[in-house]
Parts: sequence; structure tokens; C-alpha cells
Amino acid sequence: MGTNDKESFPNERPAHLVQVQGFWMDVHDVTNAEFAMFVEATGYVTTAERKIDWEDLKKQLPPGTPQPDKSALVPGSLVFTPTSGPVPLNDLSAWWRWVHGANWRHPEGPESSIEGRENHPVVQVSWYDAVAYAQWAGKRLPTEAEWEFAARGGLESKRYVWGDDFKPGGKYMANTWQGLFPVRDTGEDGFVGTSPVGSFPANGYGLYDMAGNVWQWCSDWYRVDAHIEAASQKVCRDPAGPAQSYDPGDPFSPKRVVKGGSFLCNPDYCESYRPSARRGTPPDTGSSHTGFRCVVSGDNAQVIRSAGSEPSFTKSTSSDAKNPQNKQPKTKDTKHEMAKTRICSNHARDEEEAIDAKYGNAAAAAVRGRLHGTVFQLCRYGPCPDGDGLQQGGHGAGTCHQAPL
Repeated sequence: MGTNDKESFPNERPAHLVQVQGFWMDVHDVTNAEFAMFVEATGYVTTAERKIDWEDLKKQLPPGTPQPDKSALVPGSLVFTPTSGPVPLNDLSAWWRWVHGANWRHPEGPESSIEGRENHPVVQVSWYDAVAYAQWAGKRLPTEAEWEFAARGGLESKRYVWGDDFKPGGKYMANTWQGLFPVRDTGEDGFVGTSPVGSFPANGYGLYDMAGNVWQWCSDWYRVDAHIEAASQKVCRDPAGPAQSYDPGDPFSPKRVVKGGSFLCNPDYCESYRPSARRGTPPDTGSSHTGFRCVVSGDNAQVIRSAGSEPSFTKSTSSDAKNPQNKQPKTKDTKHEMAKTRICSNHARDEEEAIDAKYGNAAAAAVRGRLHGTVFQLCRYGPCPDGDGLQQGGHGAGTCHQAPL
């Protein structure tokens, strides 16, 4: 996990060994359509749709910060706004605006809409919104270690989730920024702004958009020195992240980890579409380029899908009592159990046969679908026979994967 690459940010270094237990991960980011199902079912109101509480906000600001006018404390969110010309890249306020009325339904402000973007990743969601969705779906947010393990797709020490060449064969592999940042994205990769999930090739584990498109929330508190502490241990096992946030550049605002980079990343600015890249974001903050995906812990989960739903709804039927993110949600009844497809392709045929036997051929075809709610597991059913770089424990015994991420 992490990197020793000199062309990286200090908070990504050093590389260190991490061991994580088996888990299942959504194939793609949660989409607008999926988030809409959650809101319709629960009546949930996102952070960006609520009036700002000054008493909460001032805790994240330097002591003595004056209270703004009440007209400024109305619901809204951060919206990326291209500049008219080149600007210094050390001042984010040049291209970020607080826009009243911006939220997941109106990502760029009250005049915008997600109509036609149902299959794009939901954005303008805070960490709290992501956790609420995950609880409803019977899942949780990934730890940073889980996320980075999954993002690498079985590759070790590669700069990108697909290898070391940014454009292998001249082909764009992720939704990133082309052109002069933050003035104009030329869209050479086919998109300006977010793209539909699955628009670019999957990584080695069959996961889409683990680089670019939108940043993804993780469960960990963010510390700039987290990897330094982890490297002091021989092997860091199932790290859940630090006990508290630490960012000396912004000491009054606790942050959670986000990973993956976004459509705004480019080599001239951050190049954070690398698996080791990481940053901290206040958990109550949504933005134009931040979304999330979910995971389910190892053997403790069944995945359920609503019959005939599109996109499909998934939830687990058991939870980890030690993790408040993984509480059993109150949700509508579901009818079909959805089997989970493992990332370890060496066992894929055996699992497909088991699915066929349990559900019948017709149902099995739907069960094996890769998009719209399918989740993938990081190979936990015994050793991978073809030497894929993972070391595993016995079947059903808290299997772990150990590899330099």
C-alpha cells in the first residue's frame, strides 16, 4: 500500500505491507438512479439539502471566525467552475464556488438536473450521505486499505490501476482532464465532466472507474502521516485507519479519506488517478467530483436484489456489530438472492456451476450480471492455483490477502 515513487505526494509515502480479509465490492460507483431509489424509499435528506448549522460549522474554523450573514447559511454545495484564463494552482477558491441550491439532484446548481445522467455516479454527497446509503443497502464504505487493494486489481507497484503507461496503445483508460486546467477540458477522452459508470475498461478485478471520474469516500479518518505510522509495523493487518484526523494544513477541520481521483485530475495539477493517491475531505462536504461505492465484509453477507428493479437494489442480510456502518437497514422487501461473483477468475467456473444448481439456468444468468448492483469478492475460497500474487488462509477462516499494494 502506498508508494515509494518520487513522483507522488508525501502523504502517499512510504510503501508498506498490508493484509486485508476477504470482502466484496460494488463493480461501479453508486449511480444517480441507485441513490434516487434510496431517497425514494427512505425520504432521506442529504447534507447539501439541509440548512447549515453555524454551531457545527464554527468548530471547523479557526477560533474567533465571525459568523456570516444568515443568508449565506442556506443549503448548497461546492461546484467546480472553470476559470476564464490561467490562474495560480495553489488557490482552490479560483475554481470552486459555493452554490446555493447545488445538491445531488442539481449538481451544478438549481438550474441543473441529473436527467439523462441516471447512470452517472452520484455526486454532491457527503461522507454522512454515503454512510446512510450504505446502511440502507446493508453494506459499508471500504477502508482505505480495502479500496487500494481492490483498485490495483492484482498488480503490484504500478503507477496506474492498469499499468505504468498512462495511454497504452494511445487509448484513454479513465475519465480525466485534458487541456489547460482549470480553464478548459478538451474532452479528448470522450467526456467533459462525469461519465456513465463503466465507460472505460475495468481493472484486473473487473471493477470500473477505480481511477478518475469521481473521488470515492472511504471509512478512514485522514492523516497526512498515516503511511509513516503503518510502515513502522512489519505487516499492517486489516487497518481501519487512524483514531482521529490530522492535517496540519487545516487543523480545525476533521477529514475522511477519499481515493481514486476524478475528471478534474491532470498531470499539471494533481494526477490523483493513481491508486496510491489520497486526500482528506471534511465529512460534511459534498462536491461536483466526489461519490462513493460500497463493500460487504467477507463471509458475513448475502446480497439481495429487488425483483425486476433497474438498476438493481442490493442489501446484505447480516452485519458486523462492531462496525456501525454495517447495521442492518430497514428497507423494502426483496425477493431474489443475488449470488456474488468473485474477482479470482480461477474459481469462476466452479461458482457459475453452483449458481446454476441453486437458481436454475434462467435465474443464474441474471444473478451473474456484472453491472447494476452486482458485487465482486476478492477471492476468499482458498488459494488461487495460478500464483496471482495473493496469499490466502483456509476456507471460511478469516482469509487474508497479503501483498504490497
